Amino acid sequence: MPHALPSVSPEQVALEACGLLEVLDVLWGRGGDAPAPVPVSASQLRVLTVIEHWEGTNLRDLGEALGSTPPSVSRLCDRLEAAGLLQRSRGTANRREVELRLSPGGRRMLAQMRTRRSREIETVLAMIPPGHLTAVAEGLQAFRAAALTRIGFEGQDEDSATA
Repeated sequence: MPHALPSVSPEQVALEACGLLEVLDVLWGRGGDAPAPVPVSASQLRVLTVIEHWEGTNLRDLGEALGSTPPSVSRLCDRLEAAGLLQRSRGTANRREVELRLSPGGRRMLAQMRTRRSREIETVLAMIPPGHLTAVAEGLQAFRAAALTRIGFEGQDEDSATA
């Protein structure tokens, strides 16, 4: 049975999370056994993830979610549209706005990327003693819920908020 950890501050946990994210970046960069069908940058991947959660969002709201400027977001979307991963259409509520949606190719690319990432993470999780996996899962669920609230995805169901 795992022993109780001493109380830690959010700052200490943030440092641990940052270290974990750096390692995850290396694992994800390995890409499993197959390259992505369409190579995308980390910034483009963030755009696709936000659009997946906010289907039909506009450039202004996308920029706010990403903390980026409208010209930068527009250029990212231009490249994603040219790669066949993103679709733009006239707004249904306001015809002057452009709505952003994932294309079928964008959805496939995200699914394939998540499968490769999941395999890498499962390999690492298999190395953790079973008694600790429950604590890891509970901590990740709590962190994910808080992060979804922070970026405005609160209330998303489990399947639609996977990233």
